Amino acid sequence: MNGQNRKDIYPGLEVDIILKKDQRSGTLTRGIVKNLLTSAAHHSRGIKVRLEDGQIGRVANIPEQDED
Repeated sequence: MNGQNRKDIYPGLEVDIILKKDQRSGTLTRGIVKNLLTSAAHHSRGIKVRLEDGQIGRVANIPEQDED
C-alpha cells in the first residue's frame, strides 16, 4: 500500500519512509510512526511522518501487516 492517504496512516503503524537525504537514491528506512506531520488528507509524494526514533520523512510504502 502506498503512503499517499492520511487515513491509512496512524501512530504505531510500521512504514517505509524516504528521508530527505535519500530522495535521490530512493533508499527506504523502516520504522514505527510516532506522529503525522502532513495535515492534508492526500499528498502526491507521501504523507510526512516522524518515526519513534525521531527520523522524519515521507511514507513510501506500508508493508503488509500480519494479523494472526
